[in-house]
Amino acid sequence: MNGVMPKSDYYFDLPRELIAQDPLEDRSSSRLLALDKHTGAVSHHVFRDIGEFLRPGDCLVLNNTRVIPARLLGVREDTGAHVEVLLLKRLEGDVWETLVKPGKKCRPGARLSFGEGLLQAEVLEVVEEGNRRIRFTYEGIFEEVLDRLGEMPLPPYITHKLQDKNRYQTVYARYEGSAAAPTAGLHFTRELLAQLQEKGINIAFVTLHVGLGTFRPVKEDNVLEHHMHSEYFQVPEETAALINRTKAEGGRIVCVGTTSCRTLESAADEDGVVKAGSGVTDIFIYPGYRFRVLDALITNFHLPESTLVMLVSALAGRENVLNAYGEAVRERYRFFSFGDAMIIS
Repeated sequence: MNGVMPKSDYYFDLPRELIAQDPLEDRSSSRLLALDKHTGAVSHHVFRDIGEFLRPGDCLVLNNTRVIPARLLGVREDTGAHVEVLLLKRLEGDVWETLVKPGKKCRPGARLSFGEGLLQAEVLEVVEEGNRRIRFTYEGIFEEVLDRLGEMPLPPYITHKLQDKNRYQTVYARYEGSAAAPTAGLHFTRELLAQLQEKGINIAFVTLHVGLGTFRPVKEDNVLEHHMHSEYFQVPEETAALINRTKAEGGRIVCVGTTSCRTLESAADEDGVVKAGSGVTDIFIYPGYRFRVLDALITNFHLPESTLVMLVSALAGRENVLNAYGEAVRERYRFFSFGDAMIIS
């Protein structure tokens, strides 16, 4: 590789009306585009038929992170001016790294109030990229206060208000900590997962707390100069053992979502053996990357020129992916977080 990968290589034209604004009532009734990573062949299906692409002995890997209602709307105590705070990362106790809008006047020492004083905050310092470290004060349990006052931090391209908070959670969400949902998992119902297990497909869980950096556009024209955000992940002992056994027995590892993929690729050694444990990853997967663990991927349709389009291009080839995306646009598939899905195998 010559050290230059133009961002424009990953551009495709996407009509705005194809950006899904609302989730479907039935999670598994989304459409499913199947892409053969070797030939580039494309076929069209419904998500509840995902089992047709999985074989007994395969292992489906799901990210069981839970989205917190991380968007807080409040006021500055000195002026009463409206302010929006997005919780990005808990640093220690009641101190969080946050994104504050408008940020300019929220200097260290500024005091904020939410829910008529139920939750209060002080800006401690400005850190990298203009984020703020904030300390919260409240009565009771922080999670309960947040559940009462916070809203789901939907991506910027979704302008409709979410009617049911649970529709931005997977049915298997367990460990709180994400500022965004691992959206490929939104298509699964409990019934569908039970059917897959009955068919002999193993299910393993990892945790990666998704940061808002997942929506950050690639600003550099040369993709290789892009700096990935870091995210916390955890791979339990039983997951590592199941994945390594699946590989040894000739089964495939099918990741649900780019977050599960990035977790496993971060937790594997050079030989593709997955190690249990936790850590922080800023892995950036783009064409030229050699996958250590992943064999197939279930994912949604991503933004033009995004790191996620680059990741799927690493798996199936840029031309195959852009051809499949062109077909999805022609067939009026729904795009992004609440949109339809694809399986690359």
